[in-house]
Amino acid sequence: MTQLPKAVVTHRVHDQVKQALSAECEVVANDNVDSWPREKLLQLAGDAQALMAFMPDRIDTPFLAACPKLRIIAAALKGYDNIDIAACTERGVWVTALPDLLSTPTAELALALILGLTRNVLPGDRLIRSGKFQGWRPVLYGSGLMGKTVGILGMGKVGQAFARLFSGFNAKIIYYDPVRMSPVQEAFFGMSRAGFEEVLAQSDVLVLMLPLNPSSLHLINNETLAKMKPGAYLVNVGRGSVVDEQAVSASLERGRLAGYAADVFEMEDSARPDHPHGVYPGLVANADRTLLTPHLGAAVDRARLEIELAAARSILQALHGERPTDAINEVAISSF
Repeated sequence: MTQLPKAVVTHRVHDQVKQALSAECEVVANDNVDSWPREKLLQLAGDAQALMAFMPDRIDTPFLAACPKLRIIAAALKGYDNIDIAACTERGVWVTALPDLLSTPTAELALALILGLTRNVLPGDRLIRSGKFQGWRPVLYGSGLMGKTVGILGMGKVGQAFARLFSGFNAKIIYYDPVRMSPVQEAFFGMSRAGFEEVLAQSDVLVLMLPLNPSSLHLINNETLAKMKPGAYLVNVGRGSVVDEQAVSASLERGRLAGYAADVFEMEDSARPDHPHGVYPGLVANADRTLLTPHLGAAVDRARLEIELAAARSILQALHGERPTDAINEVAISSF
Protein backbone atom coordinates (compact mmCIF):
# COMPACT_ATOMS: atom_id res chain seq x y z
CA MET A 1 0.00 0.00 0.00
CA THR A 2 1.42 3.37 -1.08
CA GLN A 3 2.02 5.80 1.78
CA LEU A 4 0.25 9.11 1.37
CA PRO A 5 2.36 12.27 1.32
CA LYS A 6 2.25 14.24 4.54
CA ALA A 7 0.80 17.77 4.66
CA VAL A 8 1.17 19.91 7.77
CA VAL A 9 -1.26 22.78 8.36
CA THR A 10 0.32 25.13 10.87
CA HIS A 11 -2.82 26.98 12.04
CA ARG A 12 -6.51 26.32 12.41
CA VAL A 13 -8.45 26.07 9.16
CA HIS A 14 -11.99 25.19 8.12
CA ASP A 15 -12.97 21.53 8.16
CA GLN A 16 -13.59 21.61 4.39
CA VAL A 17 -9.91 22.39 3.87
CA LYS A 18 -8.72 19.44 5.92
CA GLN A 19 -11.21 17.22 4.11
CA ALA A 20 -9.95 18.36 0.71
CA LEU A 21 -6.37 17.51 1.66
CA SER A 22 -7.22 14.28 3.47
CA ALA A 23 -8.41 12.66 0.25
CA GLU A 24 -4.80 12.52 -0.95
CA CYS A 25 -2.62 13.34 2.06
CA GLU A 26 -1.87 12.40 5.61
CA VAL A 27 -2.91 15.67 7.25
CA VAL A 28 -1.47 16.96 10.49
CA ALA A 29 -3.27 20.17 11.44
CA ASN A 30 -3.09 22.62 14.30
CA ASP A 31 -6.65 22.94 15.59
CA ASN A 32 -5.82 25.55 18.23
CA VAL A 33 -5.80 29.33 18.03
CA ASP A 34 -2.17 29.64 19.15
CA SER A 35 0.83 28.89 16.99
CA TRP A 36 2.84 25.75 17.62
CA PRO A 37 6.27 26.45 19.12
CA ARG A 38 8.89 26.36 16.39
CA GLU A 39 10.42 23.21 17.87
CA LYS A 40 7.10 21.36 17.69
CA LEU A 41 6.44 22.57 14.14
CA LEU A 42 9.86 21.35 13.03
CA GLN A 43 9.22 18.01 14.68
CA LEU A 44 5.89 17.58 12.89
CA ALA A 45 7.08 18.92 9.54
CA GLY A 46 10.43 17.15 9.50
CA ASP A 47 9.13 14.37 7.22
CA ALA A 48 6.38 16.36 5.47
CA GLN A 49 6.13 16.96 1.75
CA ALA A 50 3.77 19.94 2.03
CA LEU A 51 3.21 22.80 4.44
CA MET A 52 0.32 25.25 4.63
CA ALA A 53 1.88 28.29 6.27
CA PHE A 54 0.52 31.44 7.88
CA MET A 55 1.87 34.80 9.00
CA PRO A 56 3.45 33.69 12.31
CA ASP A 57 5.54 31.01 10.56
CA ARG A 58 9.14 31.87 9.74
CA ILE A 59 10.47 29.78 6.88
CA ASP A 60 14.22 30.24 6.59
CA THR A 61 17.28 28.17 5.69
CA PRO A 62 17.47 26.32 9.05
CA PHE A 63 13.76 25.47 8.77
CA LEU A 64 14.21 24.07 5.26
CA ALA A 65 17.28 22.10 6.34
CA ALA A 66 15.21 20.47 9.10
CA CYS A 67 12.45 19.58 6.61
CA PRO A 68 14.33 18.03 3.68
CA LYS A 69 11.27 16.36 2.11
CA LEU A 70 9.30 19.57 1.63
CA ARG A 71 8.23 20.20 -1.94
CA ILE A 72 5.69 22.97 -1.46
CA ILE A 73 4.93 25.72 1.02
CA ALA A 74 1.44 27.03 0.35
CA ALA A 75 1.15 30.35 2.14
CA ALA A 76 -2.38 31.32 3.14
CA LEU A 77 -1.16 34.89 2.85
CA LYS A 78 -0.92 37.89 0.57
CA GLY A 79 2.45 39.13 1.79
CA TYR A 80 5.18 36.53 2.26
CA ASP A 81 8.15 38.36 3.74
CA ASN A 82 8.27 35.66 6.43
CA ILE A 83 9.37 33.13 3.80
CA ASP A 84 12.87 33.04 2.30
CA ILE A 85 11.88 32.61 -1.34
CA ALA A 86 15.44 32.33 -2.62
CA ALA A 87 16.26 29.55 -0.14
CA CYS A 88 13.09 27.68 -1.11
CA THR A 89 13.88 27.99 -4.81
CA GLU A 90 17.44 26.76 -4.25
CA ARG A 91 16.07 23.65 -2.54
CA GLY A 92 13.42 23.03 -5.19
CA VAL A 93 10.49 23.97 -2.96
CA TRP A 94 7.47 25.64 -4.52
CA VAL A 95 6.06 28.68 -2.72
CA THR A 96 2.54 29.91 -3.38
CA ALA A 97 0.65 32.94 -2.09
CA LEU A 98 -2.73 34.55 -2.68
CA PRO A 99 -2.43 37.97 -4.29
CA ASP A 100 -6.09 38.96 -4.63
CA LEU A 101 -8.34 37.17 -2.15
CA LEU A 102 -7.29 39.42 0.73
CA SER A 103 -7.42 42.74 -1.10
CA THR A 104 -11.07 43.72 -0.65
CA PRO A 105 -11.36 42.57 3.00
CA THR A 106 -8.21 44.54 3.85
CA ALA A 107 -9.47 47.61 2.00
CA GLU A 108 -12.78 47.39 3.87
CA LEU A 109 -10.97 47.35 7.19
CA ALA A 110 -8.83 50.33 6.18
CA LEU A 111 -12.01 52.28 5.54
CA ALA A 112 -13.43 51.19 8.90
CA LEU A 113 -10.25 52.29 10.69
CA ILE A 114 -10.30 55.69 9.01
CA LEU A 115 -13.90 56.34 9.96
CA GLY A 116 -13.45 55.02 13.48
CA LEU A 117 -10.33 57.11 14.06
CA THR A 118 -11.41 60.40 12.49
CA ARG A 119 -14.91 60.32 14.03
CA ASN A 120 -13.83 59.32 17.57
CA VAL A 121 -15.91 56.15 17.56
CA LEU A 122 -14.03 54.40 20.38
CA PRO A 123 -13.86 57.43 22.72
CA GLY A 124 -17.57 57.88 22.11
CA ASP A 125 -18.27 54.27 22.95
CA ARG A 126 -16.24 54.59 26.17
CA LEU A 127 -18.17 57.72 27.12
CA ILE A 128 -21.49 55.88 26.81
CA ARG A 129 -20.23 52.90 28.82
CA SER A 130 -18.82 55.13 31.56
CA GLY A 131 -22.32 56.11 32.63
CA LYS A 132 -21.42 59.81 32.30
CA PHE A 133 -23.31 60.47 29.08
CA GLN A 134 -26.13 62.95 29.67
CA GLY A 135 -27.12 63.70 26.11
CA TRP A 136 -25.50 65.84 23.45
CA ARG A 137 -22.58 67.99 24.46
CA PRO A 138 -20.06 69.86 22.25
CA VAL A 139 -17.35 67.21 22.67
CA LEU A 140 -15.48 64.59 20.61
CA TYR A 141 -15.61 66.57 17.40
CA GLY A 142 -13.92 64.64 14.61
CA SER A 143 -12.43 65.80 11.35
CA GLY A 144 -14.79 64.30 8.78
CA LEU A 145 -13.58 63.30 5.33
CA MET A 146 -15.50 65.46 2.86
CA GLY A 147 -13.12 67.81 1.09
CA LYS A 148 -10.04 66.31 2.76
CA THR A 149 -6.99 64.86 1.02
CA VAL A 150 -6.39 61.15 1.48
CA GLY A 151 -2.96 59.86 0.49
CA ILE A 152 -2.17 56.24 -0.31
CA LEU A 153 1.34 54.83 -0.18
CA GLY A 154 1.34 51.64 -2.24
CA MET A 155 -1.04 51.22 -5.15
CA GLY A 156 -1.10 47.45 -5.48
CA LYS A 157 -4.23 45.32 -5.34
CA VAL A 158 -5.14 46.50 -1.83
CA GLY A 159 -4.54 50.15 -2.70
CA GLN A 160 -6.73 49.87 -5.77
CA ALA A 161 -9.49 48.10 -3.84
CA PHE A 162 -9.38 50.85 -1.21
CA ALA A 163 -9.48 53.63 -3.82
CA ARG A 164 -12.54 51.99 -5.35
CA LEU A 165 -14.33 51.85 -1.99
CA PHE A 166 -13.30 55.37 -1.02
CA SER A 167 -14.27 57.05 -4.29
CA GLY A 168 -17.72 58.05 -2.99
CA PHE A 169 -16.50 60.12 -0.03
CA ASN A 170 -16.04 63.36 -1.95
CA ALA A 171 -12.40 63.58 -0.91
CA LYS A 172 -9.28 64.21 -2.96
CA ILE A 173 -7.20 61.04 -3.41
CA ILE A 174 -3.50 61.16 -4.18
CA TYR A 175 -1.06 58.26 -4.22
CA TYR A 176 2.57 57.39 -4.48
CA ASP A 177 3.88 54.16 -5.96
CA PRO A 178 7.12 53.62 -7.88
CA VAL A 179 5.01 52.26 -10.74
CA ARG A 180 2.59 54.84 -12.08
CA MET A 181 -0.89 53.74 -13.01
CA SER A 182 -2.15 54.50 -16.49
CA PRO A 183 -4.16 57.71 -17.06
CA VAL A 184 -7.22 55.54 -17.65
CA GLN A 185 -6.74 53.81 -14.29
CA GLU A 186 -6.17 57.11 -12.50
CA ALA A 187 -9.34 58.52 -14.02
CA PHE A 188 -11.28 55.37 -13.11
CA PHE A 189 -10.22 55.64 -9.45
CA GLY A 190 -10.53 59.42 -9.43
CA MET A 191 -7.03 60.10 -8.14
CA SER A 192 -3.66 61.45 -9.15
CA ARG A 193 -0.05 60.46 -8.55
CA ALA A 194 2.24 62.70 -6.52
CA GLY A 195 5.79 62.46 -5.25
CA PHE A 196 6.48 60.65 -1.99
CA GLU A 197 7.18 63.82 0.02
CA GLU A 198 4.26 65.60 -1.61
CA VAL A 199 1.92 62.85 -0.43
CA LEU A 200 3.34 63.18 3.08
CA ALA A 201 2.91 66.95 3.11
CA GLN A 202 -0.59 67.14 1.60
CA SER A 203 -2.45 64.21 3.17
CA ASP A 204 -5.00 64.80 5.90
CA VAL A 205 -5.20 61.00 6.15
CA LEU A 206 -2.24 58.89 5.05
CA VAL A 207 -2.92 55.19 4.41
CA LEU A 208 -0.04 52.70 4.27
CA MET A 209 -0.57 49.70 1.99
CA LEU A 210 3.03 48.64 1.48
CA PRO A 211 4.75 45.26 1.62
CA LEU A 212 7.72 44.86 3.92
CA ASN A 213 11.10 44.89 2.22
CA PRO A 214 14.45 46.60 2.86
CA SER A 215 13.28 49.86 1.26
CA SER A 216 10.03 50.05 3.24
CA LEU A 217 11.38 49.03 6.67
CA HIS A 218 10.68 51.98 9.00
CA LEU A 219 9.79 54.14 6.02
CA ILE A 220 7.61 56.10 8.44
CA ASN A 221 10.08 57.35 11.04
CA ASN A 222 10.93 60.54 12.90
CA GLU A 223 12.18 62.21 9.71
CA THR A 224 9.20 61.34 7.51
CA LEU A 225 6.69 62.02 10.28
CA ALA A 226 8.11 65.54 10.55
CA LYS A 227 7.28 66.05 6.87
CA MET A 228 3.65 65.08 7.30
CA LYS A 229 0.90 67.66 7.51
CA PRO A 230 0.41 68.75 11.14
CA GLY A 231 -2.74 67.21 12.55
CA ALA A 232 -2.85 64.41 9.99
CA TYR A 233 -4.04 60.88 10.68
CA LEU A 234 -1.95 57.79 9.86
CA VAL A 235 -3.44 54.38 9.07
CA ASN A 236 -1.42 51.18 8.53
CA VAL A 237 -2.92 48.03 7.02
CA GLY A 238 0.20 46.90 5.13
CA ARG A 239 2.99 45.59 7.34
CA GLY A 240 3.75 46.65 10.89
CA SER A 241 7.44 47.35 10.40
CA VAL A 242 6.78 49.90 7.67
CA VAL A 243 6.39 52.26 10.64
CA ASP A 244 8.66 52.90 13.59
CA GLU A 245 6.06 52.51 16.33
CA GLN A 246 8.13 54.39 18.89
CA ALA A 247 8.43 57.36 16.52
CA VAL A 248 4.68 57.30 15.84
CA SER A 249 3.96 57.22 19.57
CA ALA A 250 6.22 60.23 20.13
CA SER A 251 4.55 62.13 17.30
CA LEU A 252 1.14 61.48 18.85
CA GLU A 253 2.35 62.71 22.23
CA ARG A 254 3.70 65.92 20.66
CA GLY A 255 0.41 66.48 18.85
CA ARG A 256 2.05 66.35 15.46
CA LEU A 257 -0.11 63.37 14.50
CA ALA A 258 -3.79 63.63 15.34
CA GLY A 259 -4.26 59.87 15.43
CA TYR A 260 -2.91 56.47 14.43
CA ALA A 261 -4.85 53.37 13.44
CA ALA A 262 -3.21 50.04 12.71
CA ASP A 263 -4.14 46.46 11.99
CA VAL A 264 -0.52 45.33 11.72
CA PHE A 265 2.38 45.66 14.14
CA GLU A 266 6.16 45.37 14.25
CA MET A 267 5.93 42.42 16.63
CA GLU A 268 4.33 40.31 13.88
CA ASP A 269 7.24 40.60 11.46
CA SER A 270 9.14 37.49 12.45
CA ALA A 271 11.44 37.78 9.44
CA ARG A 272 13.14 40.66 11.28
CA PRO A 273 15.66 39.18 13.73
CA ASP A 274 15.25 42.31 15.89
CA HIS A 275 11.47 42.50 15.83
CA PRO A 276 9.87 43.52 19.14
CA HIS A 277 7.79 41.03 21.10
CA GLY A 278 4.87 43.31 21.79
CA VAL A 279 3.08 46.38 20.49
CA TYR A 280 4.92 49.53 21.55
CA PRO A 281 3.52 50.41 25.02
CA GLY A 282 3.09 54.07 24.20
CA LEU A 283 0.61 53.22 21.46
CA VAL A 284 -1.35 50.88 23.71
CA ALA A 285 -1.54 53.51 26.46
CA ASN A 286 -2.70 56.29 24.14
CA ALA A 287 -6.31 55.08 23.89
CA ASP A 288 -7.77 58.44 22.82
CA ARG A 289 -5.57 58.87 19.75
CA THR A 290 -5.16 55.30 18.53
CA LEU A 291 -7.40 52.62 17.08
CA LEU A 292 -5.66 49.24 17.11
CA THR A 293 -7.10 45.98 15.77
CA PRO A 294 -5.61 42.44 15.96
CA HIS A 295 -4.88 41.82 12.27
CA LEU A 296 -8.53 41.78 11.23
CA GLY A 297 -7.81 42.65 7.61
CA ALA A 298 -8.37 39.10 6.43
CA ALA A 299 -10.71 38.09 9.24
CA VAL A 300 -13.73 37.54 7.01
CA ASP A 301 -14.98 33.98 7.24
CA ARG A 302 -15.79 33.46 3.58
CA ALA A 303 -12.54 35.07 2.46
CA ARG A 304 -10.52 32.91 4.88
CA LEU A 305 -12.19 29.76 3.56
CA GLU A 306 -11.40 30.73 -0.04
CA ILE A 307 -7.79 31.49 0.88
CA GLU A 308 -7.35 28.17 2.67
CA LEU A 309 -8.98 26.21 -0.15
CA ALA A 310 -6.72 27.94 -2.69
CA ALA A 311 -3.67 26.99 -0.62
CA ALA A 312 -4.92 23.39 -0.40
CA ARG A 313 -5.40 23.34 -4.17
CA SER A 314 -1.81 24.49 -4.63
CA ILE A 315 -0.59 21.66 -2.39
CA LEU A 316 -2.50 19.05 -4.39
CA GLN A 317 -1.28 20.47 -7.69
CA ALA A 318 2.33 20.24 -6.54
CA LEU A 319 1.82 16.70 -5.25
CA HIS A 320 0.43 15.77 -8.67
CA GLY A 321 3.61 17.00 -10.32
CA GLU A 322 1.99 20.16 -11.66
CA ARG A 323 3.04 23.79 -11.42
CA PRO A 324 0.80 25.34 -8.72
CA THR A 325 -1.45 28.04 -10.12
CA ASP A 326 -0.44 30.55 -7.45
CA ALA A 327 3.31 29.84 -7.54
CA ILE A 328 5.57 32.84 -6.94
CA ASN A 329 8.80 31.02 -7.75
CA GLU A 330 9.95 28.50 -10.35
CA VAL A 331 11.41 25.09 -9.57
CA ALA A 332 11.72 21.83 -11.42
CA ILE A 333 8.44 19.95 -11.59
CA SER A 334 8.50 16.58 -9.85
CA SER A 335 5.95 14.01 -8.76
CA PHE A 336 5.66 11.95 -5.57
